Amino acid sequence: MTKPSHFPTPEDAENAFYEAVAKGDVDALMLTWAEDEEVVCIHPTGVRLADHALIRESWRNIFASSRLHVRAELVAHWQGMLLAIHHLTETLFLGDSPEPQGTLHVTQVFSRGAHGWRLVNRHASPIGDGHEEPAESTAHTLH
Repeated sequence: MTKPSHFPTPEDAENAFYEAVAKGDVDALMLTWAEDEEVVCIHPTGVRLADHALIRESWRNIFASSRLHVRAELVAHWQGMLLAIHHLTETLFLGDSPEPQGTLHVTQVFSRGAHGWRLVNRHASPIGDGHEEPAESTAHTLH
């Protein structure tokens, strides 16, 4: 399959992203990122990468360390004329192990530009062991 240079929808860009992850193909993965916008990738470790070269190298290291399988489930999404936001849950599998190695909350932001929809921001955070909703409290919490 040839690598697309134009993604007509945010979903097309997101599907190409996950296909690249499944193949461990950093070049295909980077084609899903916007080239003419500021981009940010925050991995579950909390490290903020705001440069194409740093993002590329981080994914190259991830792919080199283990074969990664990701099961992504869309939780919610919003789309406007130029911006789309997807909230997902990712379940991670390493190598041939059928056991999940972790679950992440993921927010991906896509921007529509001259080359269609591209990823401009990805933020992944681990879901804790007790990821059920906290009990309702009478205390006011801002954040």
